[in-house]
Amino acid sequence: MKIGSENRNKLIIAVVLMVVAAGLLAQRLFSSGGTSSAAVIPPAASVPAVNAPATRPNRTKKGLTVERTLDPSLRLDLLKVSEETKYEGKGRDIFHAEAEVIPKAKFPAIVQHSAPPPDTGPQLPPPPPPINLKFYGFASRPGEPKKIFLSQGDDVFIAGEGDIVDRRYKVLQISPTSVEVEDVLTNNRQSIPLTQG
Repeated sequence: MKIGSENRNKLIIAVVLMVVAAGLLAQRLFSSGGTSSAAVIPPAASVPAVNAPATRPNRTKKGLTVERTLDPSLRLDLLKVSEETKYEGKGRDIFHAEAEVIPKAKFPAIVQHSAPPPDTGPQLPPPPPPINLKFYGFASRPGEPKKIFLSQGDDVFIAGEGDIVDRRYKVLQISPTSVEVEDVLTNNRQSIPLTQG
């Protein structure tokens, strides 16, 4: 594998960054969290006895509430309370996907006596939008190809035959009194007359 000077520099930078990241990760994983050895609590004192739990579950009307504690020991009393919980559903099997049967309401039948809409045949597509360009006049000198001035709002364009104006309109033919333009998006052709003013 060939390594150019640019790729080699990038490779060296990537390796250095990976080594720094690995060092920071190792430091975070193996650090003692900033506590000194004198302040460390012995493991026997930090674990409470199994028979004397730090918190007791409280039963209320809404359910079981438990006080939060940082004790990582297994709480058998909480497990026993959760085992005694009975499912009180609507009698539906929650392990099978079945739609719940809803009884149909009885409504009087509504009869409408209206004539169907008349068949007008196939719908014609809407007409293409008009081309909003105005033809002001000519911009060419004698001996050069014909060029014209076209405007759309405040924008003025100078174009010759075959040119695309405003990335949408193609000038097809220039005559002394009008210009034929095609909308390249809709293939709509329109003849624009010469305007005065």
